[in-house]
Amino acid sequence: MIKKDKRIIFDILAIILIAIFAVSISPKTMQNDTYYTVSVGKIISENGIDMKDHFSWHEDLSYTYPHWLYDLLMYKIYNLGGWTGIYISTCILAAILGICIYKVNSKLTDNQLISFMVTIGSLYLIQSYIAARAQLVTFILFILLIYNIERYLKKKKIINAVTIIVIQVLIANLHVAVWPFTLVVYLPYIAEYLICEISEILLYDKIKILKLKRKIKNTNKKINKNKENVDLINKKEVLEQRLDIVEKRVEKIKEKRAENLKNPYKIKMEKNNNARWLILIMVISIFTGLCTPLGKVPYIYTYLTYLGNTTEHINEHLPMTLIENIKILSTLIILISILTFTKAKIKLSDLFMIGGLTYLMLASRRQSSMFALIGTLTLTRIVTDMIKIYIGKDGKDLIKSYASKVLFYIIAIVVIIMSANNFKSKVKNPYVSKNSYPVEAAEWILENLDIKKIKLYNEYNYGSYLLYKGIPVFIDSRADLYAPEFNTKTDNAIDGRDIFSDFINSSNIGTYYGNILKKYEITHIIIKKNSKMNMLIKNADIEKYNLLYSDDNFVIYEVLEY
Repeated sequence: MIKKDKRIIFDILAIILIAIFAVSISPKTMQNDTYYTVSVGKIISENGIDMKDHFSWHEDLSYTYPHWLYDLLMYKIYNLGGWTGIYISTCILAAILGICIYKVNSKLTDNQLISFMVTIGSLYLIQSYIAARAQLVTFILFILLIYNIERYLKKKKIINAVTIIVIQVLIANLHVAVWPFTLVVYLPYIAEYLICEISEILLYDKIKILKLKRKIKNTNKKINKNKENVDLINKKEVLEQRLDIVEKRVEKIKEKRAENLKNPYKIKMEKNNNARWLILIMVISIFTGLCTPLGKVPYIYTYLTYLGNTTEHINEHLPMTLIENIKILSTLIILISILTFTKAKIKLSDLFMIGGLTYLMLASRRQSSMFALIGTLTLTRIVTDMIKIYIGKDGKDLIKSYASKVLFYIIAIVVIIMSANNFKSKVKNPYVSKNSYPVEAAEWILENLDIKKIKLYNEYNYGSYLLYKGIPVFIDSRADLYAPEFNTKTDNAIDGRDIFSDFINSSNIGTYYGNILKKYEITHIIIKKNSKMNMLIKNADIEKYNLLYSDDNFVIYEVLEY
């Protein structure tokens, strides 16, 4: 009872510290996607999902509503509590995420101390991804998905299988772009099972044994018809001798393999027959994409996104350079060092999982969040294995040791200091940054221009704020909306409008911006003061534009000629 009480007390303290740290790293200032999230949620509550865009001044653009359920929920929260409500919801979701990471790790590895340390590290790694965006909810669902998959493999309970399907339905509605990844997380477990199955077939000569047994059975049938045939009797004896030799050899191989599996060099392989049913669950889960009001969008959204060129220009989609991300690089070094220089071992499914996550992360830096989330379980297992080998303590004994208590208190003090600094640095932060978003300029536009008649050129990063204010935009951070793969009427990208590329070319001065303005018949421009376009307009092209408004960060021009 005393042991149980100590574990409960540790859980309570760990959860409190994790929640405090999670809330401290939750940003108070909103970022661009949050503005269109609230606006889209309002449209859904009023009009339903009509697969049409309501915010740009481009005519007849189709919108896929890729996270319609999250948008709707955030609008409801905004309607109740404004930006304060959105901020509080972000803090709550961040705390839930941290607690889920901790509880999943501690339950699956039975090591509270290491799970606590790894959870704090995981939150630290993904703090730039904690924001009022759909990904924050799906982070929680992904860690719960992994937990239920592992519990199903261990116990094969129906409740875990049902939960897996429900989670995937929720992800398909909350954030359709990551829904295909829910199918990927099955693969490491299924791959381990298939490799074990195939190795047994080859090592244990199962095919040869089946052939010999079939031949003996067929020979017996022939003998029953002709019992005096000596050749058949001799043939049967030869076949039985061969079968006996093969079976004895297989028994020796099984014994040797069992010893090797008990004490492998680095990679632990375990054949789990419940994985057969996991394959069936995976097949069923493919159809969870149909449980949305979006039609075929779950099946084509990610494919179309990577088919186009938007990912080449959006920072979070670009490949990761490890030297530019010291935190992730350090995590990989720790992981590799433990496996290389200690006797710790890794499960084959964990090796596949961490290898796949590393590849995805290097291909697209946004996947570093999944690496930091799902990879926590692998790291916790490896460290736990290392402690058992060198210290001889399991997770339950570890938290009772004096050294572990000291370590916990040190980490707790560090977490409290870091959290206090985080709170101190953001307490005065506004919900809307005037440096990043045209707060005053938007008000000027609404008061001085007829937004129904103008065609406003704006930049990508603050288009969402303009549409939140009710100002029709040229572009915003819903990148897919402005890509030809998504706005084509014929399902052929050649027939779509590449508004995104036109913006990239004009803003980077890859194309003369005047040609783009003429192409879209732009009447007014709002741009940042320090942008390339503004520097050229001000110094080389000012006679074509009339400066209407200027503040510390933004300028507004009327286009006089192209």
